[in-house]
Amino acid sequence: MMFSRNTLLTAAAAMVYGASSGSAFVPSNSVGNAISRSATAVVQQQSQSRQYSSTQLQMAGPAQVDLTGKVAFIAGVADSSGYGWAIARSLASAGATIIVGTWPPVLKIFQMGLKKGSFEEDSTLPDGSKMVIDKVYPLDAVFDSADDVPEEIANNKRYAGLDGFTIEEVAKAVEADYGKIDILVHSLANGPEVTKPLLETSRKGYLAASSASAYSAVSLLQKFGPIMNDGGNMLSLTYIASEAVIPGYGGGMSSAKAQLESDTRVLAYEAGRKWGVRVNTISAGPLKSRAASAIGKEPGQKTFIEYAIDYSKANAPLAQDLYNDDVGNSAMYLCSGLARTVTGVTLYVDNGLHAMGMALDSESMSDRNA
Repeated sequence: MMFSRNTLLTAAAAMVYGASSGSAFVPSNSVGNAISRSATAVVQQQSQSRQYSSTQLQMAGPAQVDLTGKVAFIAGVADSSGYGWAIARSLASAGATIIVGTWPPVLKIFQMGLKKGSFEEDSTLPDGSKMVIDKVYPLDAVFDSADDVPEEIANNKRYAGLDGFTIEEVAKAVEADYGKIDILVHSLANGPEVTKPLLETSRKGYLAASSASAYSAVSLLQKFGPIMNDGGNMLSLTYIASEAVIPGYGGGMSSAKAQLESDTRVLAYEAGRKWGVRVNTISAGPLKSRAASAIGKEPGQKTFIEYAIDYSKANAPLAQDLYNDDVGNSAMYLCSGLARTVTGVTLYVDNGLHAMGMALDSESMSDRNA
């Protein structure tokens, strides 16, 4: 494209004026056509008293997240030690109504803990109030509909007395109770052969990991997408094993996390166009949750997650503890209007460990680190 000398001079004058103004952001009524605007137009605009169009970045003060009136469904909450709980608490602190889906075999224990106040301390919000879980739904995310439930599960005593625990049924129940929701969180992962190397993983174990940890997110969005408000957000949790080798995280779980991240990008496009819903995932660093602590627990040895935490502290750019609230706060941002244009993203919340290509605590680095 060719520009006349006068056009270029005019554009240059506009840029010089913007650069010398008191603000780092020069308001623009025509962001896409800035090069055609005259210096006079810029001066006239600057003389106006902060009149913004919908294309302008408003820097009126500190960013505030207000989720009052929003409904958030978090799938995969069964105690207060994991990321799902932390995300729920962060969303609640911003005013969201919290409802959760809990795996049926641990549902009664979780409900009893809530009733007895076992999670009272972990429910405290920044203003001193307590998080309220408005409703707990039984949810087994490996079943899409009632027709998928095998007889051995339907007759299992751990599922006794429970109806409507498939994804489709829970979505219908939530719709009946709340109408529309705004936030959908997938905090689910399970690999029955997670302690096995991939070379020793069975087809059944591999597909089970994929079903519970990856396809469940697809199914959740299939069933909940139609009852999500425009501008809503779906969020999942992934792990660095999706793209780097993490010995001990086996059974097809690394493959399932890679699948989850790939699906995040595809679903961001499809759900964005279909429902106006954003889809993102957080790649969280290691946390000693109840579920993670059960991986590779051998007598006299550290668990897998303890090794992972120690490795992260020794090698991450930020040598500091990672708390579940760090992930919770990042989730609150992604689920809020502050991230209205953010979708299809894998956000790393791991003290920067994902950026490292060499282990600082390696024996080969011992003389360098001395």
